[in-house]
Amino acid sequence: MSGSPLRTPICDLFGVKYPIVQTGMGWVSDARLTAATAEAGGLGILASATLTYEELAQAIADVQARTDRPFGVNLRADAPDAARRVDLLIREKVRVASFALAPKPELIDRLKSAGAVVVPSVGARRHAEKVAGWGADAVVVQGGEGGGHTGPVPTTLLLPQIVDAVDIPVIAAGGFYDGRGLVAALAYGAAGIAMGTRFLLTTDSPIAEDVKRRYLAATVTDTVVTDALDGVPQRVLKTPFVEELAGRSAGRRLARAVGSARAFRRLTGRSWLSLLREGRAMRGHGLRYDQVLLAANTPMLIRAAMVEGRADAGVMASGQVAGLIADLPSCAELIDRIVAEAEATLKRLA
Repeated sequence: MSGSPLRTPICDLFGVKYPIVQTGMGWVSDARLTAATAEAGGLGILASATLTYEELAQAIADVQARTDRPFGVNLRADAPDAARRVDLLIREKVRVASFALAPKPELIDRLKSAGAVVVPSVGARRHAEKVAGWGADAVVVQGGEGGGHTGPVPTTLLLPQIVDAVDIPVIAAGGFYDGRGLVAALAYGAAGIAMGTRFLLTTDSPIAEDVKRRYLAATVTDTVVTDALDGVPQRVLKTPFVEELAGRSAGRRLARAVGSARAFRRLTGRSWLSLLREGRAMRGHGLRYDQVLLAANTPMLIRAAMVEGRADAGVMASGQVAGLIADLPSCAELIDRIVAEAEATLKRLA
């Protein structure tokens, strides 16, 4: 691929063969999926927000046992033990640290000084400019089509805006699933694509088969953006449960949130003090106290669907692109297909 348009700056930055990133999805991006993506030539990212520190250490070791290729770990910049987790990544020589929220400059400096690559995800130009100014090596830009927490601006408008605003590699996310999308992203000036829903729908994904079938049955209009879960807009599959949850009174949602917080604490071993500390951090993002408590819904409701397979009693984060996906390839089959489609598209254009 030397000299190929598909050999972009992030290939060398991450040490991967192809400019394709599998995003760090809570309860989904486990060691198996991360390693499978890495082995296929992309950048697999291990999700850590739903793991305890000890579980994260074990998951990193599991990935390393499965592959010797570079991979990344997604961290919550506002987690109380973020600095300790950063030290773990440095100690284990994890190649890429990705962040859903902008990491503090001191965390970026610590990672970069140790030779790690720092890649925050953003949904607005000003956020991209901020993290670029702080020294981030690259940035993932997610448009409104993307699943989970998302913004109102579509990828086709947000991507060129940020490409023109920063001088670090930009990775496009939100609405990508094939080789044509990869070529389109490169045409906009991106250095690659990041995909969540597409990698969720692979045979290497740990999600229950009946939940995967629920995704495959979705159309492009079968997702909804709601702030009923944690006070921040996020795109999920439209289900009777989600619609019922959004229609509940604030009091009923609050009662469910308290119960979810208890369950999350039991599952992760987290103390109430650590949850309160996170609550204070979330307050810094402009949430009211009732929304902070409602945020406890998210990890447990997502777990109900993704881990327990209870599609009718959980929440399934999803990009609109789910409506265009019709099969469950392995990560290797998926990446090979995307590369072949991209090369065919470039040949046709030439």
